[in-house]
Amino acid sequence: MILFRQALRFSSPRLPFACGRCRRYSAKTGAVERVISELRSVSGDEGVSVGSAVREQHGRDESVHRCLPPDVVVFPRSVDEVSALAKICHHHQLPIIPFGTGTGLEGGVGALQGGVCFSLRKMDQVLDLHQEDFDVTVEPGVTRKGLNSYLRDTGLWFPVDPGADASLCGMAATSASGTNAVRYGTMRENVLNLEVVLADGTVLHTAGRGRRPRKTSAGYNLTNLFVGSEGTLGIITKTTLRLYGIPESMVSAVCSFPSVQSAVDSTVQILQAGVPIARIEFLDDVMINACNRFNNLSYAITPTLFLEFHGSSKSMEEQVSITEEITRDNGGSDFAWAEDEESRGRLWKARHDAWYAALALRPGCKAYSTDVCVPISRLPQIIVETKEDLISNNLTGPIAGHVGDGNFHCIMVLDPNDPDEVERVHSFTERLARRALAMDGTCTGEHGIGLGKRALLREEVGPLAIEVMKGLKATLDPKNLMNPGKVL
Repeated sequence: MILFRQALRFSSPRLPFACGRCRRYSAKTGAVERVISELRSVSGDEGVSVGSAVREQHGRDESVHRCLPPDVVVFPRSVDEVSALAKICHHHQLPIIPFGTGTGLEGGVGALQGGVCFSLRKMDQVLDLHQEDFDVTVEPGVTRKGLNSYLRDTGLWFPVDPGADASLCGMAATSASGTNAVRYGTMRENVLNLEVVLADGTVLHTAGRGRRPRKTSAGYNLTNLFVGSEGTLGIITKTTLRLYGIPESMVSAVCSFPSVQSAVDSTVQILQAGVPIARIEFLDDVMINACNRFNNLSYAITPTLFLEFHGSSKSMEEQVSITEEITRDNGGSDFAWAEDEESRGRLWKARHDAWYAALALRPGCKAYSTDVCVPISRLPQIIVETKEDLISNNLTGPIAGHVGDGNFHCIMVLDPNDPDEVERVHSFTERLARRALAMDGTCTGEHGIGLGKRALLREEVGPLAIEVMKGLKATLDPKNLMNPGKVL
């Protein structure tokens, strides 16, 4: 019997930003207290919280989905504690919701059925750094920036950059990527092994305890089964990651184009020429205008590429020369190059501040970031059609994207108190996702499925694939306790 049984409260993208009221326990007080006492016997009084502020903090991420707080939040300090707490939840059939930094964008941490949130911030150790092998193992409280700060004197870095300073285990759980994916790949290509606590408290090492080879042909790829599982199959308590040498040189550039087509054509030709470019970011004219206004810049208000190259000083010259020739042939102009760290930081500031620049277009409003990905050759068509859709429906949605791998976002700026606008944004995002599917793309390149894209996932992969996923879920989590209601 579920001691914290609650009616299902599904979060809807049609009703963004409304924070749900905290639940009242429906079970007998004595039974609730016994469960809390068991949790405290593992994590201590300071490691278990039923305070409303703490529960609400752990019931929301940075998405548009309303706050769905858990009944209890626990703060384990080790994998042994996570395992023991999971066993208690399994015995009492309590839902388990893993929580990293709360930077997700698809409602992945909402407690739809109440239950226990496992906040993993106290597990914050960098473990087993092997500089000569270019790998490291970290606990879930270690963030992307935290790891790179730890590595700063080693000559190594971890390049996967989703923008937010997210938990690295959380990034594995959502298969995050970001601006460097065109050169270094996503989390799927950079996770070597995972330690996972399953719903019944069992501890699994997906590639074998302590294993960290650069490649393997041994059995099913359990590691990538959990990468992108969004907490629905288990709690990731350690991840072993590939590291990279810090490049000798980095050069960045900004270039304006007369059209979306010419910007994307340049991107394709740069990749075809074998230029090992690290980042190619696209901003449309609306986004560039917003960035100019927000940062007091003066970039041409046209489709624009932000580029970055990594390598030796000698290779930089060749990469820059080839890229400049390609972009010039496609009508590119207003080139601005930067090599030293300070200049590159200023040049990239517009891209990094895109979210805040978009919000500044309509002070007092909220923002919602869409996320689709298509084959690169289809980018001009989908971006043009998307801009036409935005204009015809009177919506504010500047576009920014990782054009090197076909992934882009509309940052939808809307008034959450205007039901008509909320409905128009919801309808637009559904059309955008289906437009991407019609072009052989995906409804999400990096944000994940969470709550809002479950129906789209079925459309994308088909009913048979969904049934296979459900079968895997049932095998690993037969009581459906791990983050129930998400993805499937």
